[in-house]
Amino acid sequence: MMAETDGKARSLNGASGEEEDQQEEGACKSKKDTGEASGDKKKVPGKSELKANQDTEVEDDEEDTDSMDGSGLYSLTEDGQRESEGDGRDGSKEKEGGRRAARKRNRPCSGSNNNNSSSSSDEDGEDEQKDEEEDEEEEDDNEAIEAWLGAELRDLRGPVWRAIPSLRSREIGREAQQFVRRVCGARGLVQRLELQGRLERHSGCVNTLHFNQSGTRLASGSDDLRVVIWDWAIRRAELEFDSGHKSNVFQAKFLPHSGDSTLAMCARDGQIRVAELSATQRCKNTKRVAQHKGAAHKLALEPDSPCSFLSAGEDAVVFGIDLRLDRPANKLVVVKEGDKKVGLYTIFVNPAKTHQFAVGGRDQYVRIYDQRKINENDNNGVLKKFCPSHLVSSESKTNITCLVYSHDGSELLTTYNDEDIYLFDSNHSDGADYCRRFKGHRNNATVKGVNFYGPSSEFVVSGSDCGHIYLWDKHSARIVQFMEGDIGGVVNCLEPHPHLPGMATSGLDHDIKLWAPTAETPTGLKGLKEVMKKNKRERDEDSVRHGNQYDTQLLWFLMRHMRNRRPPRTRREGADADTDESWSSPDSSDEEEGGQDHVQCMSS
Repeated sequence: MMAETDGKARSLNGASGEEEDQQEEGACKSKKDTGEASGDKKKVPGKSELKANQDTEVEDDEEDTDSMDGSGLYSLTEDGQRESEGDGRDGSKEKEGGRRAARKRNRPCSGSNNNNSSSSSDEDGEDEQKDEEEDEEEEDDNEAIEAWLGAELRDLRGPVWRAIPSLRSREIGREAQQFVRRVCGARGLVQRLELQGRLERHSGCVNTLHFNQSGTRLASGSDDLRVVIWDWAIRRAELEFDSGHKSNVFQAKFLPHSGDSTLAMCARDGQIRVAELSATQRCKNTKRVAQHKGAAHKLALEPDSPCSFLSAGEDAVVFGIDLRLDRPANKLVVVKEGDKKVGLYTIFVNPAKTHQFAVGGRDQYVRIYDQRKINENDNNGVLKKFCPSHLVSSESKTNITCLVYSHDGSELLTTYNDEDIYLFDSNHSDGADYCRRFKGHRNNATVKGVNFYGPSSEFVVSGSDCGHIYLWDKHSARIVQFMEGDIGGVVNCLEPHPHLPGMATSGLDHDIKLWAPTAETPTGLKGLKEVMKKNKRERDEDSVRHGNQYDTQLLWFLMRHMRNRRPPRTRREGADADTDESWSSPDSSDEEEGGQDHVQCMSS
């Protein structure tokens, strides 16, 4: 591979490149002769020795097959770059020479043919100096990015689960109940995740995915305003219905302990709707239960309640919704920073303390509230706030696009737009800094999600603008899996299966992708290093280029005003007659927005 690269570089460099190579070979030869004369001889391993070393490496790998771990694959170095450091340096020098020669060829000729030789030599000297400066800047930039990517990382722990001993214990009835949990949280299986299949039904970007409690059904919602219930195991759509929303469906979730008969939904039109599903695979009706004065991106379910949940909107309002009441929507709090409202993108209920919930949105703060004691006159009702220390006084307009609690509510995971993913200890006091930081992805183009993976939240999973899916080991913050997720370029939703090792993902593509650990060998993380560097460079460039962007609230107001000037859209044919039935609420707004003109693909 290196020989082919060298050949291509030499052919591109032309005659000048060949002369430089000959000079370098002569210098190397003279150095080698000098070294032999002085007696400093280095032993070059023969073919037999190299083969013996390879056999030893293979034996070592075979000894660790029980763990299914492949722990040597976690560095940022790619498989194709594992030669000696000396070879790498020689390759980089040749690449720099090639780039320099290419720049020289592409540079336009200056002056006429009558220019004297002294002026052209001066120009060549200036060009060479510029090339050297550019090469030095590029090298410094690469070193800075690698140092940044390598900071705040810990060593990976040894494998917790080993395949063969665990299977033997299961066969004799020992630890049988813990087998599935340990398998789902095994790093060796995470490294073997690969694409299993696609679910195709939607005609727009798929914005939401949610498994039911048993994991047998998967609900999806899209920009096409449709909701589909899938039997994902056989890749068949069991039910498809019109959501009743008038703009992009952002979330659709099964309410727990409802027999999969109740589905809560929210959308860009600000409506919170509930669909009643029958056992005969049809949707009886959908009803509006609340109305935000802006887009509603997320719902938060209470783990043990089949009839109550929370919603958050860009109008800064959090509604508590109880389907048992005549007026289901109750305004819990209006989120503010000082006197300024903070539009919300995400909300999540603490699974261990269900009276507590966390929200995030159009500023850098994670806010935690306690439903039992919200007093807006006391610290705006906030129980405590978290924020990475370097973002507290940051001038950049950083938003939180998604946050989730861990399985036991002890940790809170937060992703920021065009920033990193941060892990907080939810039991820490107000103002505490983050515990872990996860880097390498890009969160800019859409309102992107983040999630834990594993029964004990062992891993962190996120999509990226580069179209890849990243999985980090939570303890070390190192990337352990890296997969190409979306042809369209952006992965937004990641939904781990509740009981099996696998997950479903979606993004700008119109399909849903299913992943399972069926690969024969662990991932090699091929291409990861360069993609991470590219994401970092683009992020830095955008932060400089768009430092004085318009406020997103102003953009939202302008887009909403333009949509409201358009004539209302006629109802779809075949929609249920009672689709517009709604429960009125004094806290709900009657303002409704029409049109399917704005898509989740755009940044909010």
